[in-house]
Amino acid sequence: MGKILWLASYPKSGNTWLRAFLHNYIAQPDTPYSINRLIDFSVSECNAQFYRKYDARPGSAYSIAEVQRMRPWVHRDLTQLHPDLVFVKTHNASLAVHGVPLCTPEVTQGAIYIVRDPRDVAVSYSHYTGRSLDWIIGFMHKEQAANRGNEVQVFELLSSWSVHVDLWTRHPNPRLLVVRYEDLLAQPQSSFGKVVGFLGDQPDPARLDRAIAFSAFAALQAQEAEHGYVADGADSTAPFFRTGKAGQWREILTTAQRLRLETDHAAMMEKFGYR
Repeated sequence: MGKILWLASYPKSGNTWLRAFLHNYIAQPDTPYSINRLIDFSVSECNAQFYRKYDARPGSAYSIAEVQRMRPWVHRDLTQLHPDLVFVKTHNASLAVHGVPLCTPEVTQGAIYIVRDPRDVAVSYSHYTGRSLDWIIGFMHKEQAANRGNEVQVFELLSSWSVHVDLWTRHPNPRLLVVRYEDLLAQPQSSFGKVVGFLGDQPDPARLDRAIAFSAFAALQAQEAEHGYVADGADSTAPFFRTGKAGQWREILTTAQRLRLETDHAAMMEKFGYR
């Protein structure tokens, strides 16, 4: 039995990119690791199939209270997947609902948290969901923002972008690694090298470079174009790996949209160098 290492982020902040890197680094394949096999070494805790062990209905039928009753049981089950670390993706805020933590402390080893400029998050989230930018910007400011359960995933509580980032990062500790999406793009060797070091391994330069190349956005986009990609809990037909760029908001957001995001999230944007 292992313990959970959370791969945590607000949606559209690079979580799946990190999972692709980890699969390519751990497995050392001769060709890029299949994006449709990212459950080999990592899973999504909101995947409804894990909850059906305790309630056979689809995720859309569960009440929030029912999900929270089952969540600790599911998290304990996930520790059985591997004998050491179990990589578990979550978009949940570090909160409790109905008195039950969304990420069970008793089975947690640590977390890697990815933060991304909320202006780019808004653009990417809007494209992926098909919602308007103004709707997404409003959603990102709601402290009760959540994703409802559907056929393939259970309820997730995101909260606002600022609350999500603050709660996950406000208490620095040796079991938490915080990485910026933009640093993974700009300095991939040093930034992904920190991820490997956090996992207790001395990164081998050649192995690191190969994993970075195999998980580059061009490689991920090529796979999606050829084979498609079935994302955890996805109900979108939009491409998942769209551009992967930083600063795309400059060409897309209106001045009013940019100012609203910068006002709503001023403190956290300042903290992580986005002002």
